[in-house]
Amino acid sequence: MEENIVKKACRELNITQKELAEIIKVNPGTPAQWVTKGEVPATYEFLLNLMLENKALKEKITKLTAFKELLNEI
Repeated sequence: MEENIVKKACRELNITQKELAEIIKVNPGTPAQWVTKGEVPATYEFLLNLMLENKALKEKITKLTAFKELLNEI
């Protein structure tokens, strides 16, 4: 079974459900309802997936920048 996108986003972004609610501009209890019901509206599921993809891309950019700096030293 696939992990709930709300739980996954909170874990990977290291934020609470309340903080997530503030970021995506919903009522503080809404993410908890999505977890309980197991249903996230499609628009918010898309948004959460984009947030996770953005985090992953930022991590790759950081690694590539460090690699570039290392190459420049050589």
